[in-house]
Amino acid sequence: MKLKQLEMTLQRLRGFSRPRASLEQYQTPAPLAARLLYHALMKGDIKGKQVADLGCGTGVLAIGAALLGAESVTGMDIDEKALAVARENADLLDAEVAFITADVREGGCRERIGTCDTVVMNPPFGAQKAHADRPFIDCALAVAEVTYSIFNAGSIPFVEAYTARKAEIDEKIGGSFPIQRTFAFHTKDVQEIEVEILRLKRIA
Repeated sequence: MKLKQLEMTLQRLRGFSRPRASLEQYQTPAPLAARLLYHALMKGDIKGKQVADLGCGTGVLAIGAALLGAESVTGMDIDEKALAVARENADLLDAEVAFITADVREGGCRERIGTCDTVVMNPPFGAQKAHADRPFIDCALAVAEVTYSIFNAGSIPFVEAYTARKAEIDEKIGGSFPIQRTFAFHTKDVQEIEVEILRLKRIA
């Protein structure tokens, strides 16, 4: 599957029916999701690999990984309603993904999803709750050798400091995240947020 085909396919997926601001539930845009996944594919981190999507929401990254030939994919999220949509999305595209309800803040990631080769994720940026992305980083490093994660642009110094002696950033890909007017506090119909996809490699 080519990059453009993947992007067009992911655009068919349903988003959140009732997004929750407290969880920063924004659908990962298909172009950004496709770019992350295709880059991971070209690096050898998707096809034939065990992949997990932490905070998977409606399943865009998890389903995309399955479509690109992952050996197995697990999607984990705290919101059962979002997971219900994710399961419908997976059925729509005949993608095999195991979705589980769990809260990364409670720890025990290895016990819940085991270990895998690659994590793909779009964690909360911390706009509603400071440091909301930290449990996701912790979980990712606990279960996988390689992580691809979307962060606010300019997050590298924080990520480097937070993961010091545990992981290293070996690639950065720039991008944008258009956020549609979703919640009452939004003042624009569309707000373009500059982001970066970071590839984290766990230090043995």
